[in-house]
Amino acid sequence: YFQIARCFRDEDQRGDRQPEFTQLDLEMSFVHRDDVMDLIEAMFTAFVQKHLVKKQLMQTPWPRLTYQEAMDRFGKDNPDLRFGLELKDITDLCGETGFKVFDQAVSQGNHVRGINAKGLGHYSRKQIDELNAFALQHGAKGLAYLAITPEGEQRSSFAKFLKPEALDALLTRLEAQNGDLLLFVADKPAVVYEVLGRLRVHFGDVLNLRDPHVLAFCWVIDFPFVVWSEEEQRWDPSHHLFTAPVEEDLPMLEANPEKVRGQQYDLVLNNFEVAGGSIRIHDRKIQEKVFDLIGLEQAVSQERFGHMLEAFEYGTPPHGGIAPG
Repeated sequence: YFQIARCFRDEDQRGDRQPEFTQLDLEMSFVHRDDVMDLIEAMFTAFVQKHLVKKQLMQTPWPRLTYQEAMDRFGKDNPDLRFGLELKDITDLCGETGFKVFDQAVSQGNHVRGINAKGLGHYSRKQIDELNAFALQHGAKGLAYLAITPEGEQRSSFAKFLKPEALDALLTRLEAQNGDLLLFVADKPAVVYEVLGRLRVHFGDVLNLRDPHVLAFCWVIDFPFVVWSEEEQRWDPSHHLFTAPVEEDLPMLEANPEKVRGQQYDLVLNNFEVAGGSIRIHDRKIQEKVFDLIGLEQAVSQERFGHMLEAFEYGTPPHGGIAPG
């Protein structure tokens, strides 16, 4: 069935979140993940081709990225695929570079990643300081830079500390050319992704790479099933309580929950999530395992969700859905 639902958003407010919105909510029985995604992709493709004649679909079929691939390449799980400027991991090149910030990050199990802002090697010190302030604002301890003039001269906050072979390897990894501006963050993965992901979008605007006439749809799949809450010292669902784990990951649910993937999927368009959904749990034993995993006491889960657990005993079919909004 489907419903056109008026919704009120019960979560933290952001600049790109409306407190009230309308969504098309689809719920489907006897489906797998690909069934839902294939249907929506066909619907949206037909809609764009028929009604948005001034827009151009970047590609069909749409790319399908895993959550980890999206984070590693773009720094966010709702990437804008209209342009490149992808993040590059240089963690494996660090550790003994001679630059303490990079080497310490690696010794502490953190990441070092960079981005090449193509053609912006002419940036002034003031402009680079503004980028550094932006990085600090979003959690980084600092932003390392290496600017290359069109003539090949280098200005850098750290290059003088690097061993020559380390610098050469770094320039090669980022495909650096004369006129480029290289920016690096060394920190916990979440901070590195947050800062460089935002900088990538910023440079996409600065360099006019985000063509408003192009629609770059993609799917993001294989999200972590749960995330660890430091504040509550417990596992929390990354999507919601009733999302099904990927079937082949079920044996890890109790011993290694951090390795389990959820059967959820996000539809992403030009830097925004425009739909999200999941295949639901339809097995009582699995649902009770999830309640235990997130620390929901048996009496509480029975009081809140006992009717649903009982329904599972009568042969609830595999089911899932999605809600473009």
